Amino acid sequence: MSLRWLTSVAALALAACGQSQTNSEVTSTPPPQQAAFPADPYPSTYRPYPGVPTLITNATIFDGEGGRIDGGSILFADGEIVSLGASVQAPDGAVVIDGAGKYVTPGVIDIHSHLGDYPTPAVGAHSDGNESTDPVTSQVWAEHSVWPQDPGFSRALTNGGVTTIQILPGSANLFGGRSVTVKNVYARTMQGMKFPGAPYGLKMACGENPKRVYGSRNRIPSTRMGNVAVNRATWQKAREYMVRWDRYNEEGGDPPTRDIQLDTLVGVLKGDILVHNHCYRADEMAIVLDMAEEFGYKVASFQHAVEAYKITDLLKQHGTCASVWADWWGFKMESYDAIYENLPLLESQGACATIHSDDPDGIQRLNQEVGKALGDGRRIGIDISDEHAWTWLSYNPAKALGIAEKTGSLKPGKMADLVLWNGNPFSTYTRTEKVWVDGAMLYDSSDPSRRPVSDFELGQVGEGDVK
Repeated sequence: MSLRWLTSVAALALAACGQSQTNSEVTSTPPPQQAAFPADPYPSTYRPYPGVPTLITNATIFDGEGGRIDGGSILFADGEIVSLGASVQAPDGAVVIDGAGKYVTPGVIDIHSHLGDYPTPAVGAHSDGNESTDPVTSQVWAEHSVWPQDPGFSRALTNGGVTTIQILPGSANLFGGRSVTVKNVYARTMQGMKFPGAPYGLKMACGENPKRVYGSRNRIPSTRMGNVAVNRATWQKAREYMVRWDRYNEEGGDPPTRDIQLDTLVGVLKGDILVHNHCYRADEMAIVLDMAEEFGYKVASFQHAVEAYKITDLLKQHGTCASVWADWWGFKMESYDAIYENLPLLESQGACATIHSDDPDGIQRLNQEVGKALGDGRRIGIDISDEHAWTWLSYNPAKALGIAEKTGSLKPGKMADLVLWNGNPFSTYTRTEKVWVDGAMLYDSSDPSRRPVSDFELGQVGEGDVK
């Protein structure tokens, strides 16, 4: 290497440096860098399992948005719904399944689960759902506790036809942390399950849980007014933090000190992260809606919402979904004014309603929970059709999770997440026959090789059948 060449490179470098100095004198400050408040530093590595073009014929189809086709056909290929109707032609090489006497629905979406964070076996070493060390823990993310080998995932898929799940932190805290939405597929890592492009959620809680947990430690909150006081003070800190970042992004200068806890809350204030608020009583839900207006955020859903039937007009006005059980009540004081007709009453008044589990057993029979709610509504004269009720299981939760453009209904171009049931899915005698996620068959009741069992699935019927 010649000395002349080195000298030339050095001269060019000095010239470039001088040019840079001149430019910096003109601009006076470096360009600002946006703070990625809702950004995902651990992006999805989910890749769909391979599927084959498949046509199901002669079935009763619930499209998930209230539509029904009797004796219909549905074609899916390359991970997406291609077409559905009274008659659909199968392309060359497609698998054709006769669905006579059977039903096809979108896969069930459970908007409230703790699978992976409170997995089975339910031992202390696996209890990772509640960071109950402070009433404000918006810096924690449920995905960092998800254990993909939880047998609950395969049980939900095979017994309940559940294809998408929102996993939430627990409800000990006012701000419990970020939720994560996953596809119910088998993967070695949480990233391998994460629903591509799904927005984050923020789990919040009101009522008995936070005031009991922290009041018992002689600290705020110990009352419902303490709950609201801490909430409002925290949202005010988040707004001030957002203003500092907005000013920096507009004017430059020294960036504010990064606060991971407040990053999540600014993501909510900017509309990128969705609030899912654990709340039972109607009066508290109304207060939360007022607080959301005060600080400029939206509540995507109230979880449990046993008294939602009292404020259907407010829920409709705010575009907030109520995610409820069919008939859980009485296990603590704030759940005592529950009624069996909650879900159909919400629907009849035009509010967004969904079913949810919050339970590793209940997630396996959400279709039956909706069947119970349908019966309760019909007994008081609210006659909701079976096909419309399926919106509670797929389309409405997809809307509340911000993924309805991708899944939740059987529309051409959407993900081929669907279930073939061996009868009416609201019957206690009906079972899942086949389940597809992104067009790949992950469960087939007649094929032992497609009956997935976790390494930690102990003592279940059929154990040892898989060869």
